[in-house]
Amino acid sequence: MLMILGLLTSFLSVLYLTAPSIRKFFAGGVCRTSVQIPGKVVVITGANTGIGKETARELARRGARVYIACRDVLKGESAASEIRADTKNSQVLVRKLDLSDTKSIRAFAEGFLEEEKKLHILINNAGVMMCPYSKTADGFEAHLGVNHLGHFLLTYLLLGRLKESAPARVVNLSSVVHLGGKIRFHDLQGEKRYCRGFAYCHSKLANVLFTRELAKRIQGTGVTTYAVHPGVVMSEIVRHSFLLCLLWRLFSPFFKSTRQGAQTSLYCALEEGLEPLSGKYFSDCKRTWVSPRARNKKTAERLWNVSCELLGIQWE
Repeated sequence: MLMILGLLTSFLSVLYLTAPSIRKFFAGGVCRTSVQIPGKVVVITGANTGIGKETARELARRGARVYIACRDVLKGESAASEIRADTKNSQVLVRKLDLSDTKSIRAFAEGFLEEEKKLHILINNAGVMMCPYSKTADGFEAHLGVNHLGHFLLTYLLLGRLKESAPARVVNLSSVVHLGGKIRFHDLQGEKRYCRGFAYCHSKLANVLFTRELAKRIQGTGVTTYAVHPGVVMSEIVRHSFLLCLLWRLFSPFFKSTRQGAQTSLYCALEEGLEPLSGKYFSDCKRTWVSPRARNKKTAERLWNVSCELLGIQWE
């Protein structure tokens, strides 16, 4: 036992000593465009921390008017203050948005539409991961409700303003774990069988399918959309799982920083000439492969229709 502990200690010591080199190897793609966007209006959900915060920072640095839409307004104000000081851009604003409550989503959208006449970039970044079984204010399973239905409704409510501001973009954060996902229409709310890990996978598959179907339905409007895998990132999203928190700490040298994790979101929001790739899935700042389930047209259409029914909306 002592020998095993000694070997493990030695391994971790080497790991952490070489951490900078390892991180550089696993850093992935970089958004290299020099595009500046003064006067452009951006909404980013969950931008009070993690990848969203770094995405907001870079877009503010490029001159955008950035709305941090988040549930915790105090954390949001703290993040906004930091970004304003760092970028010298005073146009970083915080508005309350709780994606687990459709009333909050509608209130945010109503307030935003009264306040802003333009919207050029919507980044659906917020999410929950591996939560114990729970339901949103509207009775949806938490992963489905927050990660998919919340952003589905938000996009629906803001799409008119995006069309009016075209060219405009919608960026949806998904994950490589969509490979393990399946849209279980017979048990969409996980009431018959629930596994928090698979629930997260299912919701990330829903993000890719939503992006695909949205691209088809908004073709020709000047609005384009992209799904993004940010990479394995050191962030707070694993807070609901003790095991993942432990693994994150042990193997942190292999993970991206939040700044590195934001690069593909930035690429899809800013890179010129991406319009023909609307509806596609990106990782490390390039288009990449998706699972067969994520390419299933019938599943995408059915999920769209079921989502509309659950939310009580008609989206033609």
